[in-house]
Parts: sequence; structure tokens; C-alpha cells
Amino acid sequence: MKATIWHNPKCGTSRKTLAILKETDGVEVEVIEYLKNPPTRDKLAQLYSDAGISPKEGLRVRGSPAEELGLTADNATDDQILDAMAKEPILINRPLVETEKGVALCRPQETVHTLL
Repeated sequence: MKATIWHNPKCGTSRKTLAILKETDGVEVEVIEYLKNPPTRDKLAQLYSDAGISPKEGLRVRGSPAEELGLTADNATDDQILDAMAKEPILINRPLVETEKGVALCRPQETVHTLL
């Protein structure tokens, strides 16, 4: 099984999720450091749709400029959030993991088991 993780090596949850993936037999892991190689706006929209969450649910507020950009208010649209994430990948909450079984925002890291 192939698993793709949008990873931030500075994030403990992301590191723990990656460790689970690497320790699972039969899993081929593709690691994308999304701060260096951010997903496109369309890819983000697809990931959130497949995960069954809204872009707002995938928005990283803590440690990001989300509040300064006005993205945490109820009036921020999904399109505005996706546009901002495409420009500022620090706004993407992590880790996102995609396998043939689906996509999940793996917070907490144990969530990744649902995809394996």
C-alpha cells in the first residue's frame, strides 16, 4: 500500500504519524514536506473533500497568521481559505495522509490507523 504524508518535520504529531507509517509492514511512504513543496489549491480541495472536512477544519490557527488574515471569522469562505493556504502553506494543518482507503487529518496521530 502506498501512503502519502504532507509532513512538517518540526511537528511532533507529524513525526509520530510518519513513524507509524514507516513501522507498518507493507506501506510504501511518500513524504512531502509541504512547507517546501506545497500542494496546489486544487489538490488541497481534493484532500479535504476526500477527508470529509472543510478547508476551515483543515486550517492551522495556532502558530500561523490565520487570525491576522481574517480567516478564523465565520465569514471566511472555503475559497478564501484555500487561496490563502495555497499562498501560505503554514496555514495547512498537518499531517494530512492519503492512502487507497482515503484521506485524513491525522490529529491525533493514531487516526492514521484508519487509513492502513
